[in-house]
Amino acid sequence: MWLFLIVVSNVKTLKLIIMKKLFAEFFGTFWLVFGGCGTAIFGTTYPGFEIGHVGVALAFGLSLLSMAFAVGPVSGAHFNPAVTVGFWSCGYFNAKESLSYILVQVIGGVVAAAFLFLIVSFLQ
Repeated sequence: MWLFLIVVSNVKTLKLIIMKKLFAEFFGTFWLVFGGCGTAIFGTTYPGFEIGHVGVALAFGLSLLSMAFAVGPVSGAHFNPAVTVGFWSCGYFNAKESLSYILVQVIGGVVAAAFLFLIVSFLQ
């Protein structure tokens, strides 16, 4: 009986770890798209917010850097499906984990883009 309880608790712990990784990837991708693309939208479209190409590049870099430090130790800080596919093709990830990461990353990017769309539509 105690062996069953140990196995069940290990399965629950493993699921919790996987959920933490997936949430970290979702939030990191959301932050990258929201910070980088949001800066590109506002920095090039609206007068008074001109920050130029260097400002947009810095926004992308600082967004990625902040999430790499914040949630990188949890998930590996991919934040991009192309990076996940690269890790999978090199054999660092299995296919199931890669597909989960890619799905969550795409959802995070879409949610961030939807937030940006709502913000821009309210400003016009």
